[in-house]
Amino acid sequence: MAQAKKGDRVKVHYTGKLEDGSVFDSSECGDSDCDCSSGPLEFTVGAGEVIPGFDQAVEGMSIDETRSVHIPVEEAYGERVEEMVAQVPRSELPAGMLPEVGQHLEVTQEDGNAFQVVITEVTDDQVTIDANHPLAGRDLNFDIRLVEIG
Repeated sequence: MAQAKKGDRVKVHYTGKLEDGSVFDSSECGDSDCDCSSGPLEFTVGAGEVIPGFDQAVEGMSIDETRSVHIPVEEAYGERVEEMVAQVPRSELPAGMLPEVGQHLEVTQEDGNAFQVVITEVTDDQVTIDANHPLAGRDLNFDIRLVEIG
């Protein structure tokens, strides 16, 4: 039976859980309250398209095989970096913008590169933004089922 190897294009169904068992994402939720993606996740094994621990977990799997894996911070989204949290004067926000905690913004750097941030605090004078991935600093657990090797 074929096994997924580096360079293979694969499709997997997965459910991602935090250490407390709460589901943060799934490709097939059913009646769950989690944030569902649409259909299986497709990626090339070993190409760096997914977090390293997930990539490594799929390598060697056969079609319809299921695997439960624990992915430590280092093989997931890495540690939180406090330097990626900044306070911005409200006067620097676009005119008419009403910032709210939890709101996602796209910030464009002087070199034209854009990245996502989330607003974590709003005061009368400042807005605190965080450019860390929401799952940075956390160990993750995944239940993975390989559905296709392309």
